Amino acid sequence: MAKKILSTLIGAAVLGLGAQAASAGTLDDVKAKGFVQCGVNGSNLAGFGAQDSTGNWTGLDVDLCKGIAAAVFGDATKVKFTPLSAKDRFPALQSGEIDILARNTTWSASRDSQLGFDFRAINYYDGQGFMVRKDLGVNSALELNGASICVQSGTTTELNLADYFRANNIEFKPVVFEQQSEADAAYKAGRCDAYTTDASGLYSIRLKMDNPDDHVVLPEIISKEPLGPAVRGNDSKWFDVVSFTHYAMVTAEEFGITQANVEEMKKSENPDIKRFLGEEADSTIGADFGLPKDWAVQIIKAVGNYGEAFDRNVGEGSPLKIQRGLNALWNKGGLQYAPPIR
Repeated sequence: MAKKILSTLIGAAVLGLGAQAASAGTLDDVKAKGFVQCGVNGSNLAGFGAQDSTGNWTGLDVDLCKGIAAAVFGDATKVKFTPLSAKDRFPALQSGEIDILARNTTWSASRDSQLGFDFRAINYYDGQGFMVRKDLGVNSALELNGASICVQSGTTTELNLADYFRANNIEFKPVVFEQQSEADAAYKAGRCDAYTTDASGLYSIRLKMDNPDDHVVLPEIISKEPLGPAVRGNDSKWFDVVSFTHYAMVTAEEFGITQANVEEMKKSENPDIKRFLGEEADSTIGADFGLPKDWAVQIIKAVGNYGEAFDRNVGEGSPLKIQRGLNALWNKGGLQYAPPIR
């Protein structure tokens, strides 16, 4: 009985420490240290998180982190990036090593409930697909019976793969790797007939092949993969800052506000635009978030609206040339939709 009571007290103490850590507030911590620590893809995933030879980081997730820094500090350079593998990303967030995880991570019920994280904004709607060499002569994932398939461990991809092939009574041989770079190399060397991951990732990996045109992404999308930033739970102020940085980028695109015209748009007579850009005298939105009044202006100046960031990193203005599809605005046939910022 004594051991049980002691165990209960220790557990309560641990929970109490966790609650205190959460109540301290990541936003306050970030302001105190002077930068945002952002966890990104450590496998140089073009379009989402990649570092060039000079150490410069680019990508859709990277731009989100830069936007957060701009909102908090008015300076998009006040962010530091921590490259993470799929296996290491969750412990890094849980331990406080990073302030935000922006690493093409799928929001799922178990990750939200079991890991103690909060997800809300989705900065890329994706789905799992398959890539094969054209000379394999395969036009559908349903033709991959008996195929060896490269897949990364510690991801939703691994479970989705097993579920899909079991549901369709198809045999396959998983070739599992802990690091994405290992899976990339194995597929490139011909150790696997096919490669499976998020479709956006496949387009990025395809660019790494010696002859990208020799590889094709099959038409099947076998899962829902809402990708977005995660923060530690029970930290609502920081949660709002992270979420509404993305929503500000979406709202800017809706209003037609860009990096080039944001200063001019501050003169708009549209009350919604004036309020969004902090030009209404009685607007308290920035202060309510713990941010400067011109927080949205700073985001747009730093990284542009969502459409600009999409095009630059993964869309027509990038080597990936991915169509907007589900990531178009809600009023243009897509799913990108921001709550009213008012």
